[in-house]
Amino acid sequence: MNIHGKDIKIFTANSNPKVAREIAGQLGLPLGKSTVTSFADGEISVSIEETVRGSDVFVVQSTCGPVNNNLMELLIMIDAFKRASAGRITAVMPYYGYARQDRKAKARDPISAKLCADLISAAGADRVLTMDLHAAQIQGFFNIPVDHLLGVPILAPYFIEMTKDMDPEELVVVSPDLGSVTRARKFAERLGAPMAIVDKRRPRPNVCEVMNIIGEVKGKRAFLVDDMVDTAGSICNAAQALMDFGATEVYACATHGVLSGPALERIKASCIKEMVLLDTIPEKEGAKEARITMLPVAPVFAEAIGRIYEDKPVSPLFV
Repeated sequence: MNIHGKDIKIFTANSNPKVAREIAGQLGLPLGKSTVTSFADGEISVSIEETVRGSDVFVVQSTCGPVNNNLMELLIMIDAFKRASAGRITAVMPYYGYARQDRKAKARDPISAKLCADLISAAGADRVLTMDLHAAQIQGFFNIPVDHLLGVPILAPYFIEMTKDMDPEELVVVSPDLGSVTRARKFAERLGAPMAIVDKRRPRPNVCEVMNIIGEVKGKRAFLVDDMVDTAGSICNAAQALMDFGATEVYACATHGVLSGPALERIKASCIKEMVLLDTIPEKEGAKEARITMLPVAPVFAEAIGRIYEDKPVSPLFV
């Protein structure tokens, strides 16, 4: 691949090297040589061990936990590439941390998603490639191009195969809250199934109370669709509410498996038959015991990187 008179190079820091290797493999490229470690006092040390002068550099790094370490690794790597005269630097962030802090929910709140966008731009990134931002308007926080991939085109085929012999009228796609309605609608269109919505309120962070189900779920297999699963309280409560309202089975899927704190235990103890996640965040130990299936994002990211490099549109990946 060399159509610009410059080469393409894929590098990774420490948050998700497996996905970076798979992306490079899909493109038929070796992973770039670099070392990202820490000094004794915790400061991050980055060493780029090959020339990147004039190269189209893609840095793969999810800013998942430990969020601040992974964010600093990304920023320092971008700075290193900029100072090494890379032709163009793209931050490939399968998972964008701090995305839930996208507005002032109460007085004197920070808007941390905007601060992170400013830091990435200031470090020297020319472009960002990410997937399923918690709030799509975060794209507007950047003054550089943002390619926003979607998880539904990866998740939906898995369930289409699962339900191919079922009557679509026996299925229902469920949004666990009002914020995920658009995502659930696209998923429902692919399955050819009707949609329902869980009406809930959140009295404080990571705590939710289900109020009602909008739509018909009685006697149906329900498929919950969300962008992320953090402590799993919301999705497990929603699944139980669906069963209480007469659903026969509940499956769940999400793009990002943050799976903090008691998440795995909650999923294991829940009525969810199977939860399907994408590997934007590395698989947690014990995930299989919690009936979690992981699907790879590398093919989609590799296709997007190839299109960016060749100046082709990324929009066909949304179909």
